[in-house]
Amino acid sequence: MMNIRSLRDVLRLFFIFKREVKITVLVTFIVILLGAFLLPNRYESTALLLVKPGRDTSTLPIEISDRRASIIPSIQRDPILDEERILSGRPIAKQVAEQYLDELSRVPPREGFIAALKSLLKSTAQSLLELGRGVLQQLGLVEKQTPVERLAEQLLKHFTVTHATSSSVMEISFTWNDPQVAQTIVRSWIEQYEQERTHTLGRKSLYTFYEDESTATDKRILDYKKQIQAHLNELGAVSISERLSDISRNLNNLRGEHLNTLRTLAATQSALEQIKVQRDSLQKEISVGRQMSLNPDRQDLQQRINAKQIERQEMLRTFKEGAPPVIAMDQAIANLQELLKSQSTVVQRSDNLAPNPLYTRLLNSFADQQVSLSRLQTQAAQQETQINQLEQDRRQALALEPEMDRLQRELDAAQKNFALYSSSTEKARIDRELDKSQISNIAVIEPATLNESRVFPKSLSMLLLAIPLSLGVGLLALYFFYLLDQRIHDGDKIESRFGVKVWTSLQDLGNHSSQRRTAFTASLYRLYGVLPLEQVAEKGLAIGLTSARPGEGVGFVIEHLANLLRERGHRVRVDGTGPAHPGEILLLNASAFFSNQEAFVILRQADLIALIIEAQTTTLPILENALSTLNTAFRRVDGIILNRRRFEIPQCLLNTLARTRSHA
Repeated sequence: MMNIRSLRDVLRLFFIFKREVKITVLVTFIVILLGAFLLPNRYESTALLLVKPGRDTSTLPIEISDRRASIIPSIQRDPILDEERILSGRPIAKQVAEQYLDELSRVPPREGFIAALKSLLKSTAQSLLELGRGVLQQLGLVEKQTPVERLAEQLLKHFTVTHATSSSVMEISFTWNDPQVAQTIVRSWIEQYEQERTHTLGRKSLYTFYEDESTATDKRILDYKKQIQAHLNELGAVSISERLSDISRNLNNLRGEHLNTLRTLAATQSALEQIKVQRDSLQKEISVGRQMSLNPDRQDLQQRINAKQIERQEMLRTFKEGAPPVIAMDQAIANLQELLKSQSTVVQRSDNLAPNPLYTRLLNSFADQQVSLSRLQTQAAQQETQINQLEQDRRQALALEPEMDRLQRELDAAQKNFALYSSSTEKARIDRELDKSQISNIAVIEPATLNESRVFPKSLSMLLLAIPLSLGVGLLALYFFYLLDQRIHDGDKIESRFGVKVWTSLQDLGNHSSQRRTAFTASLYRLYGVLPLEQVAEKGLAIGLTSARPGEGVGFVIEHLANLLRERGHRVRVDGTGPAHPGEILLLNASAFFSNQEAFVILRQADLIALIIEAQTTTLPILENALSTLNTAFRRVDGIILNRRRFEIPQCLLNTLARTRSHA
């Protein structure tokens, strides 16, 4: 555990893991050197193939080029990828492997002792490999494979084919341990690819298929036309749609006329009833001449009233108004006046009668309406008959319409197929001739090359990069060592992680230099400043110094701390028993409490408990376990003292860095 805060801490980290980093750099350098001289040589043979636009790379082959609604747009597909899949497919690799093994078997063995020894060693190694492979196959760990399949897999691992974006050129690359063999394999690969491609994409039976389908489609067209003609003759029309349209139009017109006729018929019947009512209300004869005169009875009554009034006037000369004779006369006059009022003024003397002309006209109109009613009834009946006939014709046409539509659809499809088959027959014939001549749209613009310069390993580049790569690997290893290191180098993170204060860090006095001695004394004074010395005079102070393991410097710390306290005028007792007396400082040695059970008894007498750990020896798990044990036993640990803290950077390097910084 160590904080990286500056370049000096990085240098400390380097010197801490100096041996491991040196080993890592040295091993990496040796591996690179061995790889530069011992790795098997690899030679590359390349070739370029141009995929020209043609029938085989067309997004729409001739079978579906006329049915564009049923395919994916061409922008979503790169035909060069299909060519690469064919070129790098296993079938072609197997054929190349078979040809390679066949040619290898015909190569005569080399003569000479060294050649024979190499051949013997090679055959022995192959026999051992076959034996090991057979054992693994029996155990079920690997699948059984033929030599051709194994060689094909090996060839595919070293074979690559690519093409740039929007480019039609396929770049072929093959690496092998012999440049001539690599060139031969690439050449053979291209030949096998062209043959396999011609065989796979060949359309030998396409021309016959289109020709047979054209003949069969022509026969179906004639049969459909005959069936359609028979149905049209049955209807007596030239077209089912025109027939239905004509029947619908006539039926609509006739229904309109029939509706008008019914309306007229209803109006005529209503008119007849009205004429009949008017006729019955009229007289058959009317008066054409009359003679009128005054009524003689009325005149006679008027004269008599006048005579009575004269007689009443004469009676008034004799009688008064209320006399009985006058009253009787007034009564007679009133009766006569009543009779006068009941009589008409004039009377008819003669009357001439003649036939009523209005009655005669109504009789004539009634007769005309009856004739019109008979005509309308006949017309309505005839229209109903025609409507029924048209309905029957319409039902017949509607019954034949689905069959006619089916025949028409099949006829249209057959005619379209016939046109497609006819146009594709010539294309298929051209394709057949191209397949016979093995003509394709793949052009070899660069044949298999013979490149005798190695592509792997690049020995010179590896040698030049050996030192930088080794140093880089060393730095990476240093970082991993730092991450994996659990040792405690300083006390920066102890308090934040474990919650226990670090009282001081005591430097290692291995070389007894004056500078280290001064730093050690300063650390002791820091420890001296942490101690609660104000309670020494009153009740004394017992300090228990303990460690988890032996040899972590408990006695060393007690010795130097006791000397410092005595120099400062304190009375110090070491390795005593019992509690500390007033004015006395008791230092208790309770080292190695994991192996010394008496240490817990000694620590019970202590007022302060300090755990001493050794730098670069104590690890975080050990410290955590020690603190947990002490907290379980005493529920406290007052402080931690880091002993033998080392500053790994050499003094000469520090002096150099200091001079450089001062000049800067």
